[in-house]
Amino acid sequence: MATALEMPRVQSCTVTSCSYNQDGCHAFAISVGGEDGHAQCSTFVEMPTRGGIESMIALVGACQRSDCRHNAELECHAPAIVVSPEQAMADCMTYDPS
Repeated sequence: MATALEMPRVQSCTVTSCSYNQDGCHAFAISVGGEDGHAQCSTFVEMPTRGGIESMIALVGACQRSDCRHNAELECHAPAIVVSPEQAMADCMTYDPS
């Protein structure tokens, strides 16, 4: 099990419609899920209220994409990830199917 210091960080998120995005992702941690070739940020939420912790840089808490080469035991082992708007609302662009 990884400690919080070993969890990959969200290096950048350009999904400005997400309530956790305030010039970057400020959720405590995100989860990645999705299907059909899209690794979606499951933490994405679109609300008029902005949330998260201003001093926090989000980490990847869980990844349900077991087909990604960075995934081992449903944990992301990439050094960092990038989230961007894609066909889905917020996709993990670091996703690399194995």
